[in-house]
Amino acid sequence: MAYELHYWPGIQGRGEFVRLALEAAGAPYIDVARGPEAAGQGTPALLRCLADSHLSHPPFAPPFIKDGNAVIGQTAAILQYLAPTLKLVARSEQLRTWTLQVQLTIADIVTEAHDSHHPLGMDLFYEDQKPEALRRAQAFCRARMPKYLQWLEHIVQRNPAGSRHLVGGKLSYADLSLFQLIEGLRYTFPQAAGRALSQTPLLLQLHARVAALPKVAAYLRSERRLPFNEQGIFRHYPELDLA
Repeated sequence: MAYELHYWPGIQGRGEFVRLALEAAGAPYIDVARGPEAAGQGTPALLRCLADSHLSHPPFAPPFIKDGNAVIGQTAAILQYLAPTLKLVARSEQLRTWTLQVQLTIADIVTEAHDSHHPLGMDLFYEDQKPEALRRAQAFCRARMPKYLQWLEHIVQRNPAGSRHLVGGKLSYADLSLFQLIEGLRYTFPQAAGRALSQTPLLLQLHARVAALPKVAAYLRSERRLPFNEQGIFRHYPELDLA
């Protein structure tokens, strides 16, 4: 049975972290909101599921997945749920917990990257909060982003199983999420991210290894991989790229 991935069409967003795991594992899935409404898919299907009053565990917002009768929301929780079946996490309970911790930290920097262009909230347009965004982006580019990336570099460096992965000796969902994080930071802040990443050679090597994985490479070349745009989490406003 195919997984059902529910996320907004037209953007990568947080759904892309889940999509990368499914693609890397070659798992069958339906990208519900991108499907035709005539087939019972599209955005109306996503909204119907969000509004389903019969769900005992309703998701707060996309992304969420449906696996039979199970509905799981929140990116990190989805990945933790999928990973054992997709073989994207170690068997050790200790390493599974550590992988989740790394994933949650990646989620933190993703949120901070988003908030650099919407520091006052999503109910306002970027144009309504430009002065605040400039101040927030300055702190993110010059302090927060390097701090996060250095921490991740140290994780790879200290991995007892070697420096090819964030956790253990094989590909995990955290590696895939790191790849997406770097892609997003490079799009949003090409100069600032380039400077910060120049100090993290192991992360760059890991990013390149993930990109070269056959299933990931095929996905990145496909139409399923949407380009970044100024509607998603990662948005490029040149004035905020403070090198």
